[in-house]
Amino acid sequence: MPIRDWAADDRPREKLLRLGARALSDAELLAILIRSGSRNESALDLAKRILAKSGNDLHRLGTLDASALMEHKGMGEAKALAIAAALELGRRRRATDAAERPSVTNSATAFELIRGKVADLPHEEFWLILLDRGNRLLELAQISSGGLHGTVADPKLIFKAAIERRASCLLLCHNHPSGQLRPSEEDIRLTKKLVEGARLLDISVQDHLIVGATGYYSFADNGMLA
Repeated sequence: MPIRDWAADDRPREKLLRLGARALSDAELLAILIRSGSRNESALDLAKRILAKSGNDLHRLGTLDASALMEHKGMGEAKALAIAAALELGRRRRATDAAERPSVTNSATAFELIRGKVADLPHEEFWLILLDRGNRLLELAQISSGGLHGTVADPKLIFKAAIERRASCLLLCHNHPSGQLRPSEEDIRLTKKLVEGARLLDISVQDHLIVGATGYYSFADNGMLA
């Protein structure tokens, strides 16, 4: 059955519009680039076949040029060029990201990254600084937003964010609108719980920053992560 005859919720293009690109599988994204299949094979089936030939490894797929892609039955020049162009854009983006992403190796650098997000807020928010294995920034991720005296920091949401971005390291961050930078007993308990949980997932919690309008408190700098 051609893709146009599928239910709207199952069509890759409609699914991308409705849910965003991250909700699609590799095969569905590739099918959008392929655009159309043949009488005997949908674009999605062709995408799955191409991926299978590459061991379902996007890195291997990325090594193929247009000529190599055209060796697959049903893959014409226009389709092959579209895929080759998309893969090249991905490579260029990764190169740009690697050059621009800062390295976070101390609390001062982490504070400079997060202060613009939370320092002047009238309510508490909990954020993560997610890092790769080389301590380069992957993402600043907001976990929760609360009231003047606290916000929920759900470990499930914290670890879900880290796993989805394939983070090797993370820093916990939240603000104290009162300006009081000393950690509360709840802050200390939560940090210990998250450090222990992250260790089971082979993720390193490098620090927990409490941020105020004029400065910050670092758990790591004060020997509070053990």
